[in-house]
Formats: sequence, C-alpha cells, structure tokens
Amino acid sequence: MANKLLLIHDVDHVGRSGEIVSVRPGFARNFLIPQGFAVVADKKALRMQARLQEERQKKAAVEKAEAEAIKARLEGLVIETAVKVDNEGQMYGSVNAQDIQHLIEKETQIHIEKKALHLKHALKEVGEFVIPIKLKEGVLVENFKVKVVAEAHGA
Repeated sequence: MANKLLLIHDVDHVGRSGEIVSVRPGFARNFLIPQGFAVVADKKALRMQARLQEERQKKAAVEKAEAEAIKARLEGLVIETAVKVDNEGQMYGSVNAQDIQHLIEKETQIHIEKKALHLKHALKEVGEFVIPIKLKEGVLVENFKVKVVAEAHGA
C-alpha cells in the first residue's frame, strides 16, 4: 500500500487538506482512504492538490475570523459555578472540561469543542482558575477564567 497520501480533508494530528503526508500503511488502508479523508498521491491527485490548497486557504481565513470573534467574546470572561462541599471545604466532585464546555454554552451560546479546553486535570478545589482555550487556526484565548464557589448550605 502506498505510504504517500494527498489529504482531502483536515485530519487532526496528521495534516491539512491539500497536503501530501506519509502515514503508516495500516492507518491509510484502514482509516484515511475508506473514510474519504485521503487518496493515494498519484499524478491525478497531484493535479487536485493545487485546488485543495486554494480551498483550504479560503477556509482558513474564514475560520480564523470566526475564531477571533469568539476570542473577543471569551477573553476576560469569568464563569462561575457552584459545587457541593463538605464541612472542611473539600469538594464532593470535580469540575472537568465537559462541565466547563456546558457552562460556556449556557452562558454565551458559543459552542467550544471539549478538546479545545486545555485543562491538565479536573478542578478539585474552590477558587478561580485560568483555562487556556485553543480555537481553530491557532487562535488562543489566554484570559478565560472559571470561578468555583461553594454552594450555599441554607437549603
């Protein structure tokens, strides 16, 4: 099986549309080619490469503009969530990337993919945490905060 492939669609951790990449034969045979993400890099595919790269550049410009607009809305935003704590102030659970994703959607109506949130581990204590968010085209939100507060006990 051919090792050199022309990517038709962007594939995470492999490459972007219009790029010629080398991958392991099994990955090409079992995933990229059957899913329609890539074709074998022959003469016909090489003629298609210029068109794919041009389309990718146009798409990249649009995605970068969208990501910059999302960054403008998220930069400096502080989202607060209340959690249950015991008498010593220890949390009963944790706040993970999926919880933060849902908080962002609820608060701002912006859909962020869970993998865009660069959370090393779940938040397991009360406090304010800066969470970097990497959007499409390398746009980075550096000043987004999640504030974890204790739930009121008077219920």
